[in-house]
Parts: sequence; C-alpha cells; structure tokens
Amino acid sequence: MVLRMAALAAGLLALCGLPALPPAWMLALGVGLAGLCLARRWWAPGLFLLGLCWACFSAQRALDDRLAPALDGQTLWLEGRVVGLPRHDGQSVRFELDHVQARRARLPASLRLSWFAGPEVRSGERWRLAVTLRAPRGQVNPGGFDHEAWLLAQRIGAVGAVKDGHRLAEAASGRWRGALGERLRQVDAFGYEAVIAALVLGDTRGLSVAQWQMLQDTGTVHLLVISGQHIGLFAGLLYGAVAGLARLGLWPLRWPWLPVACAAAMAGALGYGCLAGFAVPVQRACAMLFVVLLWRLRFRRLGLAQPLLGALCAVLVFEPLASLRQGFWLSFMAVAVLLLALGGRLGGWKPWQAWSRPQWVLAIGLMPLLVAWGLPVSPTGPLANLLAVPWVGVLVLPWALLGTALLALGPVGEWLLWAVGVSLAGLFRVLGALAAVSPALYVPAPPAWAWPAIAAGSVLLLAPAGLPGRWLGMAPFALLVWAPAPQVAHGQAQVWQLDVGQGLAVLVRTRQHALLYDTGPGSGERNAGRQVVLPSLRALGVGALDTLVISHAHLDHYGGAATVLASVPVARRVAGDPQHLPPQWRLQPCESGHAWAWDGVRFSQWRWADARESNPASCVLLIEAGGERLLLAGDIDAAAERALVAERPAWRADWLQAPHHGSRTSSSAALLDHLQPTGVLVPRGTGNRFGHPHAEVLARYQARGLRIHDTALHGALQLHLGSYDRVRGLREQRRFWRLR
Repeated sequence: MVLRMAALAAGLLALCGLPALPPAWMLALGVGLAGLCLARRWWAPGLFLLGLCWACFSAQRALDDRLAPALDGQTLWLEGRVVGLPRHDGQSVRFELDHVQARRARLPASLRLSWFAGPEVRSGERWRLAVTLRAPRGQVNPGGFDHEAWLLAQRIGAVGAVKDGHRLAEAASGRWRGALGERLRQVDAFGYEAVIAALVLGDTRGLSVAQWQMLQDTGTVHLLVISGQHIGLFAGLLYGAVAGLARLGLWPLRWPWLPVACAAAMAGALGYGCLAGFAVPVQRACAMLFVVLLWRLRFRRLGLAQPLLGALCAVLVFEPLASLRQGFWLSFMAVAVLLLALGGRLGGWKPWQAWSRPQWVLAIGLMPLLVAWGLPVSPTGPLANLLAVPWVGVLVLPWALLGTALLALGPVGEWLLWAVGVSLAGLFRVLGALAAVSPALYVPAPPAWAWPAIAAGSVLLLAPAGLPGRWLGMAPFALLVWAPAPQVAHGQAQVWQLDVGQGLAVLVRTRQHALLYDTGPGSGERNAGRQVVLPSLRALGVGALDTLVISHAHLDHYGGAATVLASVPVARRVAGDPQHLPPQWRLQPCESGHAWAWDGVRFSQWRWADARESNPASCVLLIEAGGERLLLAGDIDAAAERALVAERPAWRADWLQAPHHGSRTSSSAALLDHLQPTGVLVPRGTGNRFGHPHAEVLARYQARGLRIHDTALHGALQLHLGSYDRVRGLREQRRFWRLR
C-alpha cells in the first residue's frame, strides 16, 4: 500500500518539474499505458502514470482558462462576484472576481483586480466593471517570488485595473465573514483587534509592517496565518476534551468515546475552516486531518507513513496545482520531518523533551527549503516557537474563538476578547525582545553540487538516536551556510538588469565589489527595492554595496532607494541630480570624468553639465571588462546623447542599456553610430502606458542588426561582461506556467 500511494504521489508531484505540458495525444497514450499497467497489476508504474496524466490534464485546464492574447491590454465591461476578503491598500483596493462574464468576449472564470481610488468593495457583492485586462504575467528575478506560479495555483486567469464600475447586487452570501471581521476590529482588545481577526478569520489586512517584520524575525509568521497548525490545534483541543472526559470516567459508557472524539475534531476543523474562508491551505489541512483521524479510528496498525501519504495523495488529486505553492511543501515537509525525527522512539519522554524537541527538529528539517526559496531563517525561531506555540494554542486561540462566538451576548464576548488581547500583548512583547536579539537571516542558496550532501546530512541529524554516527551529518549540513560560492573571475563583471517593470535596476558585481545602478519604481512599502532588489541581492550573496548610483530623480529609478539604504550597507552614494532627492540619503553629485577600477574592471562616469531637466541630467556609467563594454545610460534624451558624443569621442560600447526605456526621444542615430553597440538591454514593463520601446527606436535597433533583450519578454537579464558571452534571460529557464 505504501509503495502504491508513493507512486501515485510521485506522479502527481512530477508536474511541478515539467518545462512544458505534454500534448493531448501523449496524455491519452499515458492514460492507456496506465490502464494496461493496472490491468496487469503493475501498480507502481500504473499509478505513477495515472497521477502524472491527471495532474497535466488539470494544469492544462488552468492554462486554457488564461486570458486570450488578443484581449491583453483591452478594456472591457464585465460582471462577476467578489470572493474572499478585499484588501484596501492606501488609496486602492485589491480583490478577486469570480464567475466572470462579458458580452464581447470569453474571459477567464477568475480575475485578480485592483481599483485605484475606488469605492468600498465587500465580499459576495456582484459588480459590473470596466477593466483593462492583462495576462497573468509576473516578474522573473533571481531569488524572486514566482508570481505566475502563484496565480496559476489560484486558477486566476488574468489580472486587471478597474477604470469604472457600479454595484449590481449586495452580497447574497459570504458577506458574514466581512461583517464579522469589521465587528472584531471594533472590539477593544488592548490594541490587538487586527491580530485576533487574523487568528479567527485569516484576515491579515490590519497587521502592520512592523508586526509582520517581528513575526518574520522570530520565525512565527505561521501563527498568524491560518494553516494546518491552527486547524490541528483546535481539532486537538476538541479531541482531547472528549478523551480527557473518558479518561476521568465522566464520559457516558453507552457512547464510544473514540468515534465521538474524531467526529468532534473533524467538525471543529471544518467549522474553523469556514470561518477562515476555506482557502487552499485550510482545505489541505482539513484533508490531512481527515486521513489522520480515519487512521486513528480504523487503521492504527498500518503505521505512520500511510496517513501522511494518504493525505498527500488526497490533496493532490483534489487540486494538483497545490504543488506550485510553497505552503504545500512546507506543511507536508514539517509533518514528514516530525515523523522521521520523533516517530518510532522507544521509551517515554519527559515533559520538557516533548515540548522542546519538535522545535529544533523543525528548524533543522525546514531550513534547506527556506534557503532554497530565498526565505528568511530565524536564529531565534526555535526558542520563539517554544514559547509562542503553546501560548497561542492554549492561552489565545481557543479563547479567541469562544469570545467571537459569544459576541452576540455583548459584554461576555467582548470581555473574553479583551483578555485575549492582553495575552497577545504579552506574547508580542516577548517576541519583540527576541527579534531585537537577532533579526531573520537570508542565507544565499548553495551551489547545486552541495544539495545532495545537505539532504543526506539533514536525514542523518534527524535519524533516531540509536543510529550510530548521527553527528557525521553536521559536516554536510553545514554546507547549507558555508558552501563556497562561485566567484566572478578577475577582470570580468557579472551584470544583472533586474526585471522591475517600468523602471530600472542594474546590479554589477566584480570579484570583490558590488554596484547598484538605480533601484526600480514604487513608493511606500510597495516598491521594487523591497519586492525585487533586496531578494535578488540576497539570492546572489550580496550583503553590502560599495556604490549606489541613482541616475536621476524620477520615481521609476529611485522608488526602492529608501528600502535598499535601510537594509544594506552602502559605502558610496551618487546621483545625477541629488538636490532633488531626500537630503538624509547623503548623495554625492555625479562628476564627469570620475573613474575607478575594481578587480580589473574599469568604471567611468559622465553627466551633461548643461542639463536643465532630470532625464538628461542622468548619471551615465561606462563599464569595461576585458575589452568588452556596457553603457548604462539612465534616461538621457537626444540632446544629452549629442553632448555625450561630443565630449566622449573615444567611448564605444558593445552593450547599451536602452536610454529612457526605448523612448522615442532617445536612442538617436548619432548615439548608436558613435557607440556602435552589438546589443541592447531594454528595461520596461509589460504593456506600459508609454508605449516603450517605441516602434521607431526598435526600427533603428533592427536596422543596425542589434540583438534586443527585453526584461518584459525575457525576465531579468544576465551578462558576463568580459567573457564575450551572450545575454541570458531568466525566462529561458522553461516552466510550463510561464508566459512566453
């Protein structure tokens, strides 16, 4: 049985490693082969093929429901029902629309929309909206979040911006969650009303950035995101209550306590899941709990592997695309790690051992996954969870649910929630002290050759105590942190033009130095510095910058600067027009003629002294490595280009960062004829409202035979300057869910 379930699970999980989905005829052939294998009782290959074919079929249905290319960028009137809890973010609201219909076109069933300065939108309402639709395309960067995979796993077929609309009908159903969330936020809970709403409803909209950062630094984010742990805690409380009564002799003998305990636990989990909106992680948790309770009730002699594999297969058969979500892997890996490390032990444990061992076991077992995905690793996480898990499970969660249920009685429920807020205040104070000791760390992913050794070291460390030589696992496990990273060759430069949308951010690394040219667009907390630049720096192992160059004072070039400066040590800071940027950034003016060399790579600055506007005042940077040159031109226009040609007659460039994103006012024939580039790197956003790159500019590039590399089409661009190699875009790494 274990082998059969493992084969089915392997076939279902194989989906996430496919570069492309097989055609229909191949799937039909696979189903036929699977049927033949099963008829001959070749269970393992038959179930593997069956699982793979079902996963591919389900994924193809999701891909077929994506926005048609002909509708990308069009504005259409459509109708649909709001699902989930809309998120109000400053001046805009983001929400999902389901059961979408339009008269003029066939649209995906689910859309993810944003509405700038829109009215209040509530769950369950029906709206008629004018929406500019976009394909569900995400930015692709080293260490970046795979937004396209996440959207496909949610089965969202398009995104869009709402231009106008009106409400067709009030919520017929589903409104109660929003109303309950509003009621919880109105209760006096010692300032922790938003935290209680997150615990009870999974509504994290009210949590502050500081609170999220503290939870991240202490590895306790999972406590505020309703997941398997919350479902398991609540179900365990109900199961334990019935079992405790039976142990004390207080349970009626005519009612078998075990079936009642299992039924109560399952009913409580489903009820809590409905409160939380029954999202995919909650569905996954309920499926796992159902299999575990069934095993507890009927099949206890089958061991521990069967319920885990059974839950895994149940979740993936129900939703094969769940394997594209990080939460899926983290939840199942956590259970597998606990079973490996704690299952099958001889003898009993002391209470302090049962309390402490799961925390350090999970820290060791989950750390490779966190590092591989570029997620933070908390040094204080085991200690924080040692305190926070029982605190939330005993002192917070049950009383928060009870207080919510008793809100209809007025003062009783409100008093309970106030007491829960006091308890949360104490917990957050402890977590804040631990976060101050050591914030979360970002460990660069080790090279590919180190991962088999790391996996073997993890298994050894988690093996039962009776296994001799467990300590030998420490050496290969240490490669997770101390594996030697590949070095940039002396005299060469590794250049990354990051995919930041309609903006610019370029990272240049030599053997021992790093320079960042611009920081991408954005404002407030939603900026490219936080969402793209910092994750990329961490993934590439850049812990400090020797120089930050802000080409000029336009938001699409400096939007992420505040985040970068607050998060990464920067030795030297330069800007084309520093007088128009915040004085606390302590920026130096870009000086024409200033040049320096790092590790055999030469850098030269230039700025047009007669510039009267920000764009032509951009700080231009020429980088030369091994005779190969790259010109970072910022947003200079044709007038500044003529000045550059006149003042730097000897400058040539093999590669050109398209000035002003390929604007019609830049990339003049005079500049191209002077520099004589062989390729151009275009930084721009998909479907940007400026129409970059302009058709005339593209014609000039093509007339000169330039190789055009575009972040909107190819993702982040990597160039090894000095090696005379080609430019590589991250979208070349084929994944079946990525748009071409």
